[in-house]
Amino acid sequence: MTAENGNGEERMEAQRRHGVVVVSCIAMVAAMAGLSYAAVPLYRLYCQVTGYQGTTQRAAKPSDTVLDRTLTVRFDANVSPDLPWRFEPLQRKLDIKVGENTLAFYRATNTSNQPVTGTAIFNVAPEAVGLHFNKVQCFCFTEQRLEPGESKDMAVSFYVDPSFVEDEDTKEFSELTLSYTFYPAQKPKEKTGKTALGETIRAGG
Repeated sequence: MTAENGNGEERMEAQRRHGVVVVSCIAMVAAMAGLSYAAVPLYRLYCQVTGYQGTTQRAAKPSDTVLDRTLTVRFDANVSPDLPWRFEPLQRKLDIKVGENTLAFYRATNTSNQPVTGTAIFNVAPEAVGLHFNKVQCFCFTEQRLEPGESKDMAVSFYVDPSFVEDEDTKEFSELTLSYTFYPAQKPKEKTGKTALGETIRAGG
């Protein structure tokens, strides 16, 4: 083998290794982008199933048992920097009975000049209370769309399950906080294609 042939093979091998590195980097970036796109809904699903981070439960029907035990529920509202909304509770706190069906309201305002759709992540503090905090209906169950400058009052119907007073981790609590954070709703990716006449068609977006 001549020196020239050897150098040529070395260059080809180096180019092959560089190609593998480039492809690996592209795949990693694509995977990270996919995970970022799904982060909010996946986190919400995980927390709802496990009760992690004080995530509340979803009840099929209102409570039918009310105990003579009073709790103070405070309400908190947050907005992602990427969402041009103003979001606030219409009541700062409520005194309720354990097992009492309660209705509370939040107000969201779109401060931009474009229609915007948001989705809310929620939790209760202290975290242990999440397993006993039940929502019957809530604006957080679906995405919320606001037109430019529009304000909307949004309700949450909830109760604290009587099991709260029997749980060693929660029975001593007298106050809790229900918190929401709104994020921009994820938009479906735009798909393009061509008809038999060669016209471009678009879906989603």
